[in-house]
Amino acid sequence: MSIIDDPTITALIRFLDVNVYRSELVMSNMANIDTPGYRTQDVNFSQEMERADGNLQYASFTPVAHSVRGLMERPDGNNVSLERESLLLADTQLRFNLGVQLLRDEFKGILSAIHEGSAS
Repeated sequence: MSIIDDPTITALIRFLDVNVYRSELVMSNMANIDTPGYRTQDVNFSQEMERADGNLQYASFTPVAHSVRGLMERPDGNNVSLERESLLLADTQLRFNLGVQLLRDEFKGILSAIHEGSAS
């Protein structure tokens, strides 16, 4: 068993994966703000984390994007809102930073256990 097999670390890696994917979607939405007919894409964060939970052991996991319904559409058919995307990007960055901090704490705990074991 390696360190990466730890369920907490693996879950945090998936958490970061979903955040990175969502950031890419948000940036793509922002880049297409002037593309006629472009439809805003997003992921259901909690649903993707539940879906990843069943695939934690070395499985390839790719979150699934979906079109966002209920957004105001402009006459050209585009429904991207810069305000919405900016808020989502900020939220996603905060979540990502939290995930990195939690992962860092997990590795600090492992390193501490290694140092304590080598001192005895």
